[in-house]
Amino acid sequence: MKITAKPDIGRIRTENQDCYRAKRFADGTVWALVCDGMGGANSGRLAAHLAADAMEAFFDEHPDGPKPGEEKTFLMDGFAVMNRCIHRHAKEHPGDKGMGTTGVCAFVRDNLAHVVHVGDSRAYLHRSGRLAQLTRDHSMVQELVEAGTITPEEAATHPSKNLITRALGVREEVQPEYIQYPLNAGDELLLCTDGLTNMLPDEKIARVLTEVPFFAAPARLVELALKAGGTDNVTVLLLGTEPTEV
Repeated sequence: MKITAKPDIGRIRTENQDCYRAKRFADGTVWALVCDGMGGANSGRLAAHLAADAMEAFFDEHPDGPKPGEEKTFLMDGFAVMNRCIHRHAKEHPGDKGMGTTGVCAFVRDNLAHVVHVGDSRAYLHRSGRLAQLTRDHSMVQELVEAGTITPEEAATHPSKNLITRALGVREEVQPEYIQYPLNAGDELLLCTDGLTNMLPDEKIARVLTEVPFFAAPARLVELALKAGGTDNVTVLLLGTEPTEV
């Protein structure tokens, strides 16, 4: 597996509240996490970094990662650790009350991707020029789409599209979602914040991933998101199944 990423503050925000972590092990196993913080002042940025640091420490405590067949439990436990870390900080620091963050994490071993997420940061599979969203947004707009109240096209411009229904750290407990997906040679996993997906349609993202070399693709996606308005922080993290390019 190979890894590349590109974060950017965007054109409007004065602070980057996104955060990511990624690590590749000697056997080719990788894990990666993208967070998008929420909260006033510095609280959103802090929440995202607390979550990322907590998950990194969790993996460091288990250097061999989860045992085969226990990946879901392992990642769910990691999200519980992140949630407790943020929630505890907010209780101890009233000025950070209400802080939280999204989180989308992928663990890939033996060409099987295990993905856990909370909020509206997304994981996509890019395969043979096509882009498929693997995660389901935990958002008010997504609930309206699933209820048939609005169409997916209407959701893209809905005034409440940024209101999420789940986040790490907001409550004592959180309910992440898990999915596993087999990967083929040449597949790519895209983890990103809504600073990308609110600016670019899936078709344009897929075209960039198809036409632009792997290690240049995140920077190109960020560039296009900025050209489209760059109204939010944007983080693009890409995992590829091909051997590392020389």
